[in-house]
Amino acid sequence: MKTGGKSYVSSPPAFSNDGKRLLVCTGNTVSIFSTSTGLQIASLEGHTAPVTSVIVVPASSPASKILCYCWTASLDGSIRHWDFSVPDLMKKVDIKMPIFSMVIPSLLDQPIENDEKPSDLFAYLSVEDTIEQENRPKARRGQIRKCNLTASRLIGGLILKETPKPEFVAVSSVGKFIGIRNKRKLHIWMVPEKDSGRSVSKKITLHHTRNLTVLAFHPSKRIVAAGDVSGRILVWRGFGYRTFSVCDDLVSGRLVDKEEERPGVRGNDDADSCSTWHWHSAEVNVLFFSSDGAYLYSGGKEGVLVVWQIDTGKKKFLPRIGSPLLYYTDSPDPTLSSISCADNQIHILKMPSMEILKSISGIKLPHSLPGIYKGLCSGFAFDYSSGLVALCTENYGIQFYSLFDDRGINEVQVCERNHQPADEITVVVTFVAVSLDGSMMSTVEAKLPEEGIGSLVCLKFWALGSENKKFSLSTVIYEPHRDAGISAVAFHPTRNVAVSSSYGGDFKLWVCNDEIQEKGLMLQNSGWTCLAVGAYKKKPMTAAAFSCDGSVLAVAAETVITLWDPNKNVLVAVIGETLTPIVTLSFAGNSEYLVSVSRGSKPQLSIWSMSKLSLSWSYKLHIEAVACAVNLSSFAVLALLPESSICMESEPSFQGRDGIILVFNAMDPVPVATWSVKKAKGGGVAFLQGYTSSLKQNNSDGNAQQELLVYINGDHEYILFDPYGNEANELGMSQQDGLVEFEETEKFGYASIYGELPKLNLTRNQTSLVPSVPSERPWESIFSGSSHNLPPLTKLCSAFLESLMEKRTAVVE
Repeated sequence: MKTGGKSYVSSPPAFSNDGKRLLVCTGNTVSIFSTSTGLQIASLEGHTAPVTSVIVVPASSPASKILCYCWTASLDGSIRHWDFSVPDLMKKVDIKMPIFSMVIPSLLDQPIENDEKPSDLFAYLSVEDTIEQENRPKARRGQIRKCNLTASRLIGGLILKETPKPEFVAVSSVGKFIGIRNKRKLHIWMVPEKDSGRSVSKKITLHHTRNLTVLAFHPSKRIVAAGDVSGRILVWRGFGYRTFSVCDDLVSGRLVDKEEERPGVRGNDDADSCSTWHWHSAEVNVLFFSSDGAYLYSGGKEGVLVVWQIDTGKKKFLPRIGSPLLYYTDSPDPTLSSISCADNQIHILKMPSMEILKSISGIKLPHSLPGIYKGLCSGFAFDYSSGLVALCTENYGIQFYSLFDDRGINEVQVCERNHQPADEITVVVTFVAVSLDGSMMSTVEAKLPEEGIGSLVCLKFWALGSENKKFSLSTVIYEPHRDAGISAVAFHPTRNVAVSSSYGGDFKLWVCNDEIQEKGLMLQNSGWTCLAVGAYKKKPMTAAAFSCDGSVLAVAAETVITLWDPNKNVLVAVIGETLTPIVTLSFAGNSEYLVSVSRGSKPQLSIWSMSKLSLSWSYKLHIEAVACAVNLSSFAVLALLPESSICMESEPSFQGRDGIILVFNAMDPVPVATWSVKKAKGGGVAFLQGYTSSLKQNNSDGNAQQELLVYINGDHEYILFDPYGNEANELGMSQQDGLVEFEETEKFGYASIYGELPKLNLTRNQTSLVPSVPSERPWESIFSGSSHNLPPLTKLCSAFLESLMEKRTAVVE
């Protein structure tokens, strides 16, 4: 049982006091990574919703750097205090409101040790008020609140600010100021020197003409910087002189009241000056002052870290990071820092050279595709033997991610691309396939046409290196099916042979030259060549699959399935006739059954018997993914639930769940097990070879293996479990007992236009040979019964004409 695939970049990380560990918010947990190896070494588990903030308690003296305490906040409405060296939960504060951001200023301003009684510890929170109130606008759900961590309670009646939505709270490095952005405004509070529950922080507001995205405080001067949506950086100097106390140690200089002596400052804002720097072409996501205050770091969508010199405005760059930047985090160790990127990677930097020392790679997050390729791309493929998943990335590459270790292994660049935010997507990796033993890979990339011309489809074969365990390019085939797109690629289970099918009406068998050399024919290279071509009535070939022993090749010709002998390239049989095109074919392990999936207006899951060449059973389900076991006759499907099932208030197990996983034995239409799941759209399932804890306990040799099932949802979060055990229930997957209510109930034909016909009672006396009986309204029952039992035409006509005539009623005088 294993879960993983969480985002590493949902919130800023935090370094430990010695700089040797990095604490990262990963879903409901905090994962602790080694900065030297990039591997996870521990985790803090206990929150029941995503963790939004992690704050390491700073060391008050060099000797206390070994202390490992931190505070975490979560959307579950709780704040927790941890000793992350054990790890162990030390305290829990429940405020019963989702927390989106938290700062603890007094931790940053460590007092000199004396005999005075320690003061209470206060946190400033950005929360969402989920309680509806009549006197408060619904649009203002965000609040800045104050919490007494020592007393474990919110300060009642004190709301520093209400905002349309919860905002990120920034704090100065010495804990003197906190601030938030609110559309085109910056709200800055000065934290009282002796903070208490009743003390009210003074506030100023700075204005701008565009929406602001991020802010940062200078560590030693009254300087605040903010970035906006246009890529500009605004630097306010001498903020708060008129509002905040001038006796503060940080204040130096004189009060400036004259408008003409406050360049760049808008209106009556409390600041001496405001200057603007502009290099970024899109919104600024990252702003951070260096510890000595001499430099300002900025980053955004360009994937470039810019270092500004505060006094001169000069800049230098760390380019080609390859993904938009989200956060910059400094370390108590001045030689280390980190940057978090939108591709779910955290890079550890060596300062001041900004060299990338180590990268912590999470699973690549989903990315958008051009409209013409939505629903046609294979998002990922699985390596059965090693437990890896291959995912298509936004940067025209393939990431190999270990599902057992929950970490990135390596990446393969299918097509070169320099990350530029203004560049439109010109290439789409539409398909990736991995052989059963994981030694070969195939990718399909499509170059998008410009103004309707210039499209190009490219099929590539890759080979796994025996020493470095990385894939290298073996063969490039341009336009393998003329100008038609490729619908599927599948590898032979035992030979170096692959098949590709196309919407252009043909399929091709490809063979590696290594396979030919084994037969005694010597060739100069080890590339791939075309072995055979097949077609069926010029129909589009929409799916393809080999049987478990490789003796049968099944290719879907739109709505029918063609069976071929791959050794002779001879058509053996044609089976089936579905109402909509078949998009997926897969043989159910070592059984004689073939699984097909049709999509469109009438989606259907069909199981075909190869011995009888006929349909065995089927379900009307919208199937998102299919996975077949290798050593068993089992298969699993991921189906999308109908909206009627999702909205069932009477069934709490469906709340928030939009999909269902069903495990079948191919010979039985009744599922072995079913689970309702979340985020099924864009997800997938697969069987992998692995070990289970129950098998390990029962087998001392430790070699017991079983095929495990993995489910990856639309956000690329996954769960790996034994489908025949109870592990999935423990992890929140809701197990179901029935299947009838999940079948597709969409109306078609007459019913979709005019509605359902009224249900008639068709029960009748089976001993009666005459379907019609005399009555005052015979035409309503005269046509009941079988057509060969209808009355003669003369009786039918007389009855019909009588029904049109009006009978005269007798008048009694």
